[in-house]
Amino acid sequence: MAAHNVTFEKTIRVLLDEKKYQTLKDVLVTIEPADIASVFEELEEDRMPLLFRLLPKDTAAETFAELDPEWQELLIRGFSDTELREVVNELYVDDAADLVEEMPANVVERILAQADPQMRREINEILQYPENSAGSVMTTEYVSLRPTMTVGEAIRRIRRTGIDKETIYTCYVTKEQRLIATVSVKDLLLARDDDTKIADIMDEHVISVSTLADREEVAQTLARYDFMAVPVVDTDGRLVGIITFDDAMDIMVEETTEDIEKMAGMLPSEKTYLRSSTFDLFLHRIPWLSLLMISATFTGMIISGFENALAAQVVLTSFIPMLMDTGGNSGSQASVTVIRALSLGELEFSDLPKVIWKEIRTAVLCGVALASLCFLKIMLIDRMLLGNTEITMYTAFAVCLTMAVTVLISKLVGCTLPMVAKKIGFDPAVMAGPIITTIVDALSLLIYFWIASALLF
Repeated sequence: MAAHNVTFEKTIRVLLDEKKYQTLKDVLVTIEPADIASVFEELEEDRMPLLFRLLPKDTAAETFAELDPEWQELLIRGFSDTELREVVNELYVDDAADLVEEMPANVVERILAQADPQMRREINEILQYPENSAGSVMTTEYVSLRPTMTVGEAIRRIRRTGIDKETIYTCYVTKEQRLIATVSVKDLLLARDDDTKIADIMDEHVISVSTLADREEVAQTLARYDFMAVPVVDTDGRLVGIITFDDAMDIMVEETTEDIEKMAGMLPSEKTYLRSSTFDLFLHRIPWLSLLMISATFTGMIISGFENALAAQVVLTSFIPMLMDTGGNSGSQASVTVIRALSLGELEFSDLPKVIWKEIRTAVLCGVALASLCFLKIMLIDRMLLGNTEITMYTAFAVCLTMAVTVLISKLVGCTLPMVAKKIGFDPAVMAGPIITTIVDALSLLIYFWIASALLF
């Protein structure tokens, strides 16, 4: 895809330089809007308005929706009122609502002023829903049918109104605005005859979501049932919109990116990496780095509390990094696995006993394997090959026993904290990576020094 974009970009640059605008227009209509948007963002700012005006109206709207907010704002500021009206009114309502959310206040005023009354009303309706709810990402453009309609009437309605809908494959059957069933275009086309009633072929087993449902749960619903769209209903069961699979894909990408950033100890960012300035990256990384640096004070306090033991057995110090790293890695493995299962809806808090029992068994296997390998490493490499005679069998046993216990405790902490966090209303991803590693570091040191004190002193 990147290679294709480079080719498109070179072609467009050459045609622009030679002012072959008709040829350029013919080339642009052969390219997908998403690819056009990618190419546009690589060109100079002063060339974008000219290129945009060469696009057909429907392609221009689709390309505009694919652009990043900063480029959308650039184009809007260069649009005449007529051009802005054409673009805004060609957008789907959910894309128009996203546009309004991203733009500064003065640009929003222009957008709403040029939108037709119905578009403006629907945008305002969507913006009233809580952020990240199903209502905030739905579109109000869907095909609605009545159960008393015939197949012929339904098809004529689709032909008349479908051009403005985001999807027409699944139609929604309503009675007094309440969702009662669905019917697909396939069902309509394969009906016995045009006089067949919609009520005779519709599917009354409807899966819908509430306007206040979390958007990530909605995306999971679409994935679970392989829907092309899922209907959104209000508290009274009235159909108010739909969420399509392409929106669900965007949601999953955004949510996964946000989880990865949190698990890595960063504040979530809405900008891509290349669009983020050095200062943006600094602002998103420094809070967690500062907090984790300060939290490392606890590990320093633990080491200070056992400095007499370390002074008597200096060799113990050399194994601290290995034990802390192993504990942190073990905890991170368990937490990432559990967080992913939570995000996919595979786990609930009621599953915590099952998770703990599974992780205990896994930890025992991992702990025994790692402790055995560690014992061989200490005796063969550290003592015999490197000639460190201060290492005794008791020292090796203390280190290996610590490793086995640390792995067990780390995995229990790693699997438990994310589930508890979700139960009390926190994002489980926050409990991954840095936080669990910090907690496990402190615990591994305490375990190490307790075991070493009991066996060696």
